[in-house]
Amino acid sequence: MSKKNHVLIGVTASIAAYKSCEIISALRKSGYEVKVAMSQDAKHFITALTLQTISGNKVASDMFELPAEWDIVHVTLAKWADLILVAPATADMIGKLAHGRADCVVSATILSSKADILIAPAMNDNMYLNKTVRSNIKTLKSLGYNFIGPVKGNLACGNIGIGHLASVSEIVKTSKDILK
Repeated sequence: MSKKNHVLIGVTASIAAYKSCEIISALRKSGYEVKVAMSQDAKHFITALTLQTISGNKVASDMFELPAEWDIVHVTLAKWADLILVAPATADMIGKLAHGRADCVVSATILSSKADILIAPAMNDNMYLNKTVRSNIKTLKSLGYNFIGPVKGNLACGNIGIGHLASVSEIVKTSKDILK
């Protein structure tokens, strides 16, 4: 395994947030240390307790929570991570990153980090194909961000189309390839 073994998972507000548990578990089984940062809105889909239990580490979700020891949460996580994987990544998070908005712990950590970034989008097919979202993805790719998926599949809205989170095995494989 690579000496780069610190993976920070950014979880955003998508119905696919439950799949982050499978990703965390697979990475840990492969010997990677995993920490989690989640947007406040992601808490509508999955709990911090679930992510903490699976990762074995405290979950960061509030940039302004008073820490037990002094640190700046997003900066500490940014320095720790070898790879930041945002899975699932919403159109909102992609837009924040493309425009340098650091208004949540996930986006602030990414913008503070020199780590490799892997984005795994998950959203409605019309959102994914929207010209603004496509432009934001193009911007991030031009800045060196890596992307995996989405793929065609069943979507929460009932549509079948592009916007389904890439498979857990492909996300984990791509993460490992980046960390080599």
